[in-house]
Amino acid sequence: MFKKILIANRGEIACRVIATAKKMGIATVAVYSEADRDARHVMLADEAVLLGPAPSRESYLVADKIIAAAKQTGAQAIHPGYGFLSENEDFAKRVEEEGITFIGPKHYSIAAMGDKIASKKLAGEAKVNTIPGHNAPIESPDEAVKIAQKIGYPVMIKASAGGGGKGLRVAHNDKECFEGFTSCRNEARNSFGDDRVFMEKFVEEPRHIEIQVLGDGHGNVIYLNERECSIQRRHQKVIEEAPSPFISDATRKAMGEQAVALAKAVKYQSAGTVEFVVGKDQSFYFLEMNTRLQVEHPVTECITGLDLVELMIRVAAGEKLPLTQADVKRNGWAIECRINAEDPYRNFLPSTGRLVRFTPPPQTMWQANTQQLHGVRVDTGVQEGGEIPMHYDSMIAKLIVHGKDRKEAIAKMRAALNGFVVRGISSNIPFQAALLAHPDFVAGAFNTGFIALHYGKGFSADSVAHEDPDFLVALAAFVRRKSRERTATLTGQLPGYTVNAGSDYVVITLATDGRHVHTPVHVDEFVGETGMARVRVGARNYEIRSNSRLNDIIIAGTVDGHPFTTQVERGTTKNPLALRLRHNGAQIEALVISPRMAELHKLMPHKAPPDMSKYVLSPMPGLLVDVAVQPGQKVQAGERVAVIEAMKMENVLFAAADGVVGKVLAAKGESLTVDQPIIEFA
Repeated sequence: MFKKILIANRGEIACRVIATAKKMGIATVAVYSEADRDARHVMLADEAVLLGPAPSRESYLVADKIIAAAKQTGAQAIHPGYGFLSENEDFAKRVEEEGITFIGPKHYSIAAMGDKIASKKLAGEAKVNTIPGHNAPIESPDEAVKIAQKIGYPVMIKASAGGGGKGLRVAHNDKECFEGFTSCRNEARNSFGDDRVFMEKFVEEPRHIEIQVLGDGHGNVIYLNERECSIQRRHQKVIEEAPSPFISDATRKAMGEQAVALAKAVKYQSAGTVEFVVGKDQSFYFLEMNTRLQVEHPVTECITGLDLVELMIRVAAGEKLPLTQADVKRNGWAIECRINAEDPYRNFLPSTGRLVRFTPPPQTMWQANTQQLHGVRVDTGVQEGGEIPMHYDSMIAKLIVHGKDRKEAIAKMRAALNGFVVRGISSNIPFQAALLAHPDFVAGAFNTGFIALHYGKGFSADSVAHEDPDFLVALAAFVRRKSRERTATLTGQLPGYTVNAGSDYVVITLATDGRHVHTPVHVDEFVGETGMARVRVGARNYEIRSNSRLNDIIIAGTVDGHPFTTQVERGTTKNPLALRLRHNGAQIEALVISPRMAELHKLMPHKAPPDMSKYVLSPMPGLLVDVAVQPGQKVQAGERVAVIEAMKMENVLFAAADGVVGKVLAAKGESLTVDQPIIEFA
């Protein structure tokens, strides 16, 4: 067994590998860029080596520097994680040639299966069902349009070296195909250094289901059940679960056996994933093989009780697989939510900056420990006070739950999301919570078009209907009453000016049409028990109990005997006296005041927001990589005016209306903040 390994990656996957290595008694070496100098994976490793500047092409993608770091520290093996160089056959070969073990498949397996064009050809030769398409590299947008017309729209344009939703576009007509090919090729070149692009038929209403395989150097290959990955946004997975609520045992067996046959055809050693698109009749087609560990591997670890990172290390060290296909278990149900640094209320644009608060829900399962299951696990590479840089992927954590069945797993995940605090940057937690509450998700009635169907016009707090909105109103009154009661006990109050906690309040919330809604609420005296009150909203009574402190963001307790976890913040950008409550994806801003103050509130004038329509504003923090207009130029609505890059994704800004450019307020190469003006129209 190895004595020391180097992890050629960053973030949560680097921390994940370190956890298993420590369990196995293996010393670890971290590598890092200047942007990650204080990162969590650097702190957890036994040693750390600086690779270079923040951009990944100058640090994490430089094979020479990584190999030099391994030699310098005496590391006997390199684990590539996922992303970066994990599926780079040249890197794997170089590592092997330098006498260092690559903890992953052999370079020839990566060459055969990591390249999506080559893997499709090989799958066809192995009699695996493949989707109709054009598997040779396409040279120009015009050629792409001709091929798309031949295949028939819609088509999927994919970068051969793509992954993680990057280098992928769906086109429904010639215009989308022409533009999508160009954009896809540029993105692939920038992200992967490989601009080869191919095309295939886009299967409508598909399920994305993948099979985890595991092979060793002695010819043994097994499959570890499947993962359901159909909940995707822009072809990037959002929620993954195992097993799938859709496929039958017969389909599972057929897919698994086909995945194993494919892996054996390339003498696959290590953990890998064979991805399939599955039709509503359970017909399935090979998509691609990921010759690495997957982001969503923890859900497989939960239902099988296996540590996949440990098995990868043992296989790389030459050991045989410790189990056969008959030994593979399927225990309970696991769900994983990817917690991303993005703003769901701004069309999921990347969000970067300092993590002012980062408090995950309490963990009862841990990485590298598959003995303690049926609980909550958080895989992360960040910590409170850390910086989320613009140079890397937006994922900051993975939240994993394991239950005895799907219903229990969903309930655990909803509670865990309610208790996950991220502040300083925006996160997609409210969106995740809304997805978990959607009746179609709960019923398992979804496909890869689920998010586009239900949230095609974007996501907003108003678009989430809380199952009991009066509960949030009652809780706002409860929190306010608790605060008032504490204030009333303070000594030294002037006679005649003492605080009276009171029982009658009005909770003012903002309706979707912009009106203020006044809801009278009555709160009974706290009777014989700290942290307990009876709150009446209309004809409904709520008995709320909570021992959470006044300054806690998380308010946990019971309502009518049922547990709840809600996030409550005092003071909002609109009103420092208001409360913001978040629960199950829904959000309200509530001002809790006395009936007399509510009467006066109605008389307050409304201040209209400033008119910013003549400006093009940066919708997110990022790098301004292009300004396509100049002062005096006439532009039409929908015309491209600027391009911003953040977290390896290009975001094109378009003019909202016809006009003439007055001033260009930001220069190419400038780092922008949210809502920073870029262009002013005359």
